Amino acid sequence: MLSFFRRLINSRVGVLVTLVAIALTVVLFALSDITGASAGLGNSANEGGAIARVGNTTISAGELTRRVNADVDNFRAQQPTLTVQQYIEGGGFDGTVNRLIDGLVIEQFAARRGMVVSKQAIDAQLAAIPALQSIDGKFDQKVYEQLLAQRQLTDATIRRDIARSTLVEQLTAPTTGAGQVPMRLAQPYADLLLERRRGLVAFIPTRAVGAGVQPTAAELKSYFASNRARYTVPERRVIRYALVSADTVRSIATPSEAEIATAYRQQSARFVATEKRTISQVILASETAAKALAAKVKGGADIAAAAKAVGLEAARLPGTERKAYTDANGAALGNAAFAAGKGATIGPIKAPLGWTVAHVDAIDVIAARTLDQARADLTRDLTTANINRRLSDLSGKIDDAIAKDADFADIVSANKLAPLTSAALLADGRDPAKPEAAADPALAPLLKAAFAMEADDAPQIVATGNDGSFAVVALDRIVAAATPPLAELTPALARDFTIDRARRAARVVAADVVRKVKGGTSLADALKATKLTLPAVEPASASRAQLQAAAQNAPPPLALMFTMAPKTAKLLEAPNAAGWLIVYLDAIDHGDARGRPEVVRAQQNDLARVLGSEYVRQFIAALRQEIGVKRNDDVIAKVRRDLLGTTGEAP
Repeated sequence: MLSFFRRLINSRVGVLVTLVAIALTVVLFALSDITGASAGLGNSANEGGAIARVGNTTISAGELTRRVNADVDNFRAQQPTLTVQQYIEGGGFDGTVNRLIDGLVIEQFAARRGMVVSKQAIDAQLAAIPALQSIDGKFDQKVYEQLLAQRQLTDATIRRDIARSTLVEQLTAPTTGAGQVPMRLAQPYADLLLERRRGLVAFIPTRAVGAGVQPTAAELKSYFASNRARYTVPERRVIRYALVSADTVRSIATPSEAEIATAYRQQSARFVATEKRTISQVILASETAAKALAAKVKGGADIAAAAKAVGLEAARLPGTERKAYTDANGAALGNAAFAAGKGATIGPIKAPLGWTVAHVDAIDVIAARTLDQARADLTRDLTTANINRRLSDLSGKIDDAIAKDADFADIVSANKLAPLTSAALLADGRDPAKPEAAADPALAPLLKAAFAMEADDAPQIVATGNDGSFAVVALDRIVAAATPPLAELTPALARDFTIDRARRAARVVAADVVRKVKGGTSLADALKATKLTLPAVEPASASRAQLQAAAQNAPPPLALMFTMAPKTAKLLEAPNAAGWLIVYLDAIDHGDARGRPEVVRAQQNDLARVLGSEYVRQFIAALRQEIGVKRNDDVIAKVRRDLLGTTGEAP
């Protein structure tokens, strides 16, 4: 339910809304999405059965389906091309199930302990959401009610979700990071961190085995049937849009002579003759020291050098005007500094901060400018201001029209905009019909909005720049994901089939090398026996600390070495079907952190964080036992299959 607020980023409200302020940042479990269960609780008879019973409350299959779809929508903000299938296959489905159950468990546990979230606390969290505020920054009840009606939600549901999220944070956040780890426990882990492994990496390229004969029509048909998803073109969208930029309103933003004259009068201080001086000065605590310094400077010494000689630093004030300098240093010093000529030394004079010695380094006199002389600057400034105002007015006018249900054609016609229609584009802006063409970056924000829209949604205003420019975007049509006819794919199928056949043949060769090494043959002899022209074997070496520092960027062969026993070999596929890597681990150099206390301390800190997270996991597990959770895995599996679009039995 709360995810609906997040999607306001693409609404006419035009304000980025998140519910970070509503205590949804729960460590470890990402419990920010444990919301909305109330809408599906107790309705299992009508919504495909119950996926679980938590205490005396059931969670319906329909609610799980809604939560998965809502979670996918949320993740699409970072990955616009994410599909439900990808989310499920990546493990997201199980996470949604657990968050849904755990949120209700925590809510019921809190209720048994008499924990409540007051109405005033919930009111404060609602009032903090920018999209629910009026121009004066206060909560607007009418806006709130309109949004609830638009999404078919109730105030009670939203309030319950906020209360639940608050309780989740209150009960789990204090345990995060709550861990003390003794040095003796951290020592073995620190030793592991310093462990180093050495080995060799050989490569059997796909191209080394040759392309083979041309595939037959039957082979291509079979290959296509097995890899249909690979050739499916994802959902595309056609959008209608009109760009509104400074150029759109420039012709009506040029200031008149009267506007220029008025601005000249209002900004008269900007165009009068001015004098700016560059002044270096030193402030001293005593008059005696100041007199001594002034004498040196008046005698020809550089003021910066003279100040440095007594342990001070001269402050250099470039382009200083009389008023600003006088306000900061007092009338006496200001009058003296601006009455003296270039190169003069002033002081010492008692100023607010102490005895001051000043030196006039430079004088820059700026002559007054007439209206004609100032015209270019005034025209530029007024044009910019008028453009910004016109863009803002036009945006407001269009926003009002959208609120009154005006369609895209009406808006474009009424405001004399130039309508454009895109090709059927993917979420990343590419056109599958023109694979060689790059995506237009200017369409990125428009497509982000379009892929968040439903088919019957009203047009939206989407910002396209920091200068106030925007676009009016409407969804023209949705082109469902589809697979092109086999005949169109024949060249690509032939290419991919040939590569795949060679890849599998290369694997047979590589697997035979691994088998021979396992039997006692040296890696060099096993490679020579393939009778293929192969790249030279490369040495590989790394410490566990280096591997950990690289994290996700660690080379896969090095990562594999840390799962192997010495004098063994393993197979690893190279990216992009390029071939197969044979990783051979020669030796393990064990680490010793007894002389590295900083490494041990770092491991203590890392283990403490893990320990705190484990406390949270155990706490949730204990709550599940106390409240009582009974999962219906058959119904959960059915929901998973339905979302994947399959009807077979769960694996």
